[in-house]
Amino acid sequence: MKNRRITTMLKRLLFISYLLLLCGCKQEKKETIVNKTNTKSTLIKYANGFSIQNQSNGITIIRVLKPWANAKTTYTYALVPKELQASVTLNKNEYDAIISTPVEHIVVTSTTHIPALEELGALNQLIGFPDTKYISSTATRKLIDAGKIKELGVNESINTEAVLALQPDLIFGFAINGGNSTYETIQRANIPVVYNGDWVEETPLGKAEWIKFFAPFFNKTQKADAIFNNIETSYLEAKKLAAGAKSKPTVLSGAMYNDVWYLPGGKSWAANFLKDANALYLWNSTDENGSLSFSWESVLDAGQHAEYWIGPAQFSTYQEMQDASEHYMRFDAFKKRKVFTTANTKGETGGTLYYELAPQRPDLVLKDLIHILHPGLLPNYTPYFFKPLL
Repeated sequence: MKNRRITTMLKRLLFISYLLLLCGCKQEKKETIVNKTNTKSTLIKYANGFSIQNQSNGITIIRVLKPWANAKTTYTYALVPKELQASVTLNKNEYDAIISTPVEHIVVTSTTHIPALEELGALNQLIGFPDTKYISSTATRKLIDAGKIKELGVNESINTEAVLALQPDLIFGFAINGGNSTYETIQRANIPVVYNGDWVEETPLGKAEWIKFFAPFFNKTQKADAIFNNIETSYLEAKKLAAGAKSKPTVLSGAMYNDVWYLPGGKSWAANFLKDANALYLWNSTDENGSLSFSWESVLDAGQHAEYWIGPAQFSTYQEMQDASEHYMRFDAFKKRKVFTTANTKGETGGTLYYELAPQRPDLVLKDLIHILHPGLLPNYTPYFFKPLL
């Protein structure tokens, strides 16, 4: 919890992980440093990748602790309300960026950022996005069609000239590692790049809690807390409902890519969904928080008799699977037509809605799984992401 890069990455990491989910804005150095002794931390209950401290002087300090998997680098951003700019002084060397808030014009680089902006009522601040065709949000597509959100190329080679022409207050970026020459070029032009690591989170509610990360940039902290609290309540109620199920069905996941079968590790985002849905994911005892890779024979040995197959990569029909490999036909879940996919829920331009919205709405994902795995617990529920293979 897409532009070509995020699609490739999430097809691999959500395929792999669910199947499955810097700023250089340097201001001129001033002479004094603000006293920062009195701080109050924003409550972050599930996410491990960021922290927020609200100082008594009105400044907010955001730290990104896990910008990418296995990162050894952290980032610190100081958010200064515009009305305080004339009266406070910060040492620029202590921060990766010092940002005036509320921000008015932004660029984001992952479709997973879109739902948070939409929920916070900050879509009108979005002025650019790389590879807009991957955005599924109806409200955002209207802004794209109206020319209010500009096309910026693709994320791995974002059009720096277009970004510089837009002059956004900042860019919310993401990275698989720390090397991104495009971001460095943008930063040299005094446009901050703020790293967002929501995709690294392993738990469903941990990903969703990143709405609190976006909120201080728009002065929307209270709204973000209320939104997240509603999602949390919905999720925990669904989890409690699933815990009362009389059975714990066995689940297989993933599919083959270049003759290697990828499926979620036991500590991954996807595996946590299945655990909370009270299912027995057959690889839940593994310690991997990303993906596992096996030969098809190994998967057949463990999962041939699994009752359900959740998340068969990008396959949308049984015929597609059969055409790709006849090995799939040997699994009971395939034979009994109990394979469920997110590939059949798409936006108007063909983007898979799951990749965009699921990280923000884990409660809907969990309810989908409960509806599938425990027929009768949610009899009137209509699945949102996971649908039967055609």
